[in-house]
Amino acid sequence: MSFVHQAYITTFLVTLTVILQSVGMSSLIHWTKVRFPQGVHQLGLFRSFVLMVRFTSLLVCLHMLEILLWASFYRWKCFPTWEVAFYFSVGNYATVGAGNVSLQPIWRLMGPVESITGVLMCGLSASFLFAIVTRLVQLREPKLVDPPRWASQPPEVRSQPTDCVDPILPN
Repeated sequence: MSFVHQAYITTFLVTLTVILQSVGMSSLIHWTKVRFPQGVHQLGLFRSFVLMVRFTSLLVCLHMLEILLWASFYRWKCFPTWEVAFYFSVGNYATVGAGNVSLQPIWRLMGPVESITGVLMCGLSASFLFAIVTRLVQLREPKLVDPPRWASQPPEVRSQPTDCVDPILPN
């Protein structure tokens, strides 16, 4: 098996993982737009909580589907059972590693690539959840999210008080 063949298979798995993540997150965005056509500003505390639990649960399911994609390949080419393939895939996707299980030397580069892909996909999910929380907080408590007016001023203007008179050098 050549390195080019391995790179092709790895690129294919990474591409499928990115497509799954993108379709999943796009579906959540579309669902939100359909479910809340007027926006989420009318949500109370409890409904905001339910929305966040729902999004987080669906994103975890999405990650499990992506892990299952990689585990399918491992089951097909590397491991004799689904249990070992899934265990190895979960360990690599979460960057924990599966110390007691290793790939055959011919496929050993797939584990680190899955780890990098998992970190990136988890980062996308975390940023998605952060954007939702920020929007919900911004609608309920705008002062917590919006920066103070002075923060947009250049540092030299911020450091100079405007209402103080210098006692040594009067005007």
